[in-house]
Amino acid sequence: MNVHGGPESQSRPLFAPVTQYLLWRGYAVFAPNVRGSTGYGKAYTHLDDIHLRMDSVKDLAYAAGWLRDKGHKSIAVMGGSYGGFMVLAALTEYPELWTAGVDIVGIANLVTFLENTGSYRRSLREPEYGWLERDRPFLESISPIYKAEKISAPLMVIHGKNDPRVPVGEAEQIVEKVQAHGGAVEYLLYEDEGHGLAKLKNRLDAYPKIAAFLDEHLAHEES
Repeated sequence: MNVHGGPESQSRPLFAPVTQYLLWRGYAVFAPNVRGSTGYGKAYTHLDDIHLRMDSVKDLAYAAGWLRDKGHKSIAVMGGSYGGFMVLAALTEYPELWTAGVDIVGIANLVTFLENTGSYRRSLREPEYGWLERDRPFLESISPIYKAEKISAPLMVIHGKNDPRVPVGEAEQIVEKVQAHGGAVEYLLYEDEGHGLAKLKNRLDAYPKIAAFLDEHLAHEES
């Protein structure tokens, strides 16, 4: 399951190299447009604002249940940026549903994200995520970092050291917490990347490693 970022974005049937690569490797790719996605009207776009945030994570759980009803035993969840938050939220809120998770430049702690991201990003995101001054307890209550002990599926975390949008501290926090609780986590840090993997050499390094990670954990589960 590949969850788009944004959160105001939309997965559409367009050519996507990573999806094509995973298909070539033998995986089926499910791309949900959970509540809060664009393309379905303004009301739908606002269905995940602030206190409705975790309703969108429920949508991932419903999707995983639907896939299991269709006979898919092994389900990994992967996403980048806000999609990375959704990965971590899914793993902590519904740990029994997932075989593995891949968090790419994701948010582990909404409080530290808002504190450390660029000021322009904070002003853009607070109306959607919540305001630090007003909503800090709520932001803490839904942040995956405070529930990391619930992550039971193997996790891969990928981040760029120079990320100005989602600072690398988000990756460091979740890796440290999962390790502290005895969880299985693999961490790929790219010293010359920002928000995402822009350089071909890093993509050629990261995506085969993601595929190998999925091969190891999903194939083992199916057998």
